[in-house]
Amino acid sequence: MSEDYDYILIGAGSAGCVLADRLSADPRHRILVLEAGGSDRHFWVKVPLGYAFAHVDPRITVSCLTESDQGLAGRRIAWPRGRVVGGCSSINAMAYMRGLPFDFDDWAQAGATGWDWASVRAVYEALETKDARPQPGAVRISDLSRQMHPFSASFLRAAQDIGWPVLDDLNTGAAGLGYYRSTVWQGRRWSAADAFLRPALARGRVRLETRAKVARIEIENGAARGVTYRQHGRTLRANARREVILCAGAIHSPQILQLSGIGPGALLQAHGIAVHNPLSEVGRGLQDHLAVSYSFSAHPDTLNTALGTRLGRLKSGVQYLATRTGPLAVPVNQVGGYIASDGALRPDTQIYCNPMLYSYGPKGPEVTRASGYILCAQPCRPTSRGEIRITSPAPGDEPGIWPNSLSTEADCQSVIRAGRLLQRLARSATLTQASRAPIGPDLLSLDDDMLLDDFRARASTVFHPSCTCRMGDDPARAVLDARLRVHGTDRLRVVDASAFPNITSGNTNAPTMMLAARAAALILEDNR
Repeated sequence: MSEDYDYILIGAGSAGCVLADRLSADPRHRILVLEAGGSDRHFWVKVPLGYAFAHVDPRITVSCLTESDQGLAGRRIAWPRGRVVGGCSSINAMAYMRGLPFDFDDWAQAGATGWDWASVRAVYEALETKDARPQPGAVRISDLSRQMHPFSASFLRAAQDIGWPVLDDLNTGAAGLGYYRSTVWQGRRWSAADAFLRPALARGRVRLETRAKVARIEIENGAARGVTYRQHGRTLRANARREVILCAGAIHSPQILQLSGIGPGALLQAHGIAVHNPLSEVGRGLQDHLAVSYSFSAHPDTLNTALGTRLGRLKSGVQYLATRTGPLAVPVNQVGGYIASDGALRPDTQIYCNPMLYSYGPKGPEVTRASGYILCAQPCRPTSRGEIRITSPAPGDEPGIWPNSLSTEADCQSVIRAGRLLQRLARSATLTQASRAPIGPDLLSLDDDMLLDDFRARASTVFHPSCTCRMGDDPARAVLDARLRVHGTDRLRVVDASAFPNITSGNTNAPTMMLAARAAALILEDNR
């Protein structure tokens, strides 16, 4: 069985949803969207505080396990990926961070011509809506500061204590702390599926197939002609009259390319895969953000007061169901921002401050009854590069992930500087007065060597893998050209975070949607 479409999109995540909306605006286009996961209509997907449950729910998340990472004391880390309509925008923490202007200027310098800050800023502005009611085909960004827990204001007072700027909007490109803007509307997550895919489906020109696992892209005479996929025990084929566009994310887009015969020749041959295009960089260049958290008990009430008891959770649940307000209606990452560490010329660390003390157990998050809070730091621009490689020719087998974390001295020093920033914040007059004692490692007692050792022992991913099919002008050093076309293979593009030449400074959901919006314009221009 096979059917013909103008465009085939592999993945209904953040990028795929945006592309479905933009490409289907032309009434001449018929589009197929293939999503390996199922419906996003789950309670914890829609509830903002449900992030803590959604990203560990095996019904909507695939947990990819890294190989042993020597930079993290040989540990193997779980990297959750949204296998659900909306992709990671349906399981993420909903923080909307564009990135910093120099992130995109660096893209242009790396060979991604036309992706500098001056070019992408206008794309962001066209993509976003802050109106009282979200517009179809736009991402809703909400200021939830009035609904955030009162203890969150303590983090901003602490920042002022130590001379850090306090910002009204973290997306201005300035350094400082403030309330995170969130992809939430009327107490519900506003995912890429809500913003873009559902308006596209309403046009009647987009067909969404869920539980559709792509086996390979069909390459004929040097061009992508279609896709073979498995669904409900059947093998199906779909043909693309114009293009096949990979939107499966930084782990699975390189996997699908490799399974399709595009990637390092020796790797493909070792698995018995015919080589159509020996692009050596497919899967290489992997970058991710790592962060470490420190917990403190507190004198004042925090979210633990409301959510640390069964009665409190029941009351919060009733409030949410009745009014879409209360603790469940706001993401847990409430305050944060970019800060320049000592000696840095520009912001190099992202800070997260959560007004709740919690940990993860075998069944998900565990919230204590005692009040507490968490401080977290993430070096913004790591220089280490890892790799994604298939470990078998079977599409159902997850690829191997070699993060290669902290493999450069620059990254080790950035970890130490990030730890020092957290120490300054924790020593502020406001947090000193609010705190009872550290829970776990005592941040304030750690010297530089201990900060690095503790990071190696406890730091984990912030779920931002990227750069594994990166843009660049040289096929020997990149996978895509600046129009997101695969070097050496026609009618094939990759549009997702794997296309980033370098990881952006903050959360990657906003840059991914921006990338897809600009990609759609390029695709339509090239196919006129």
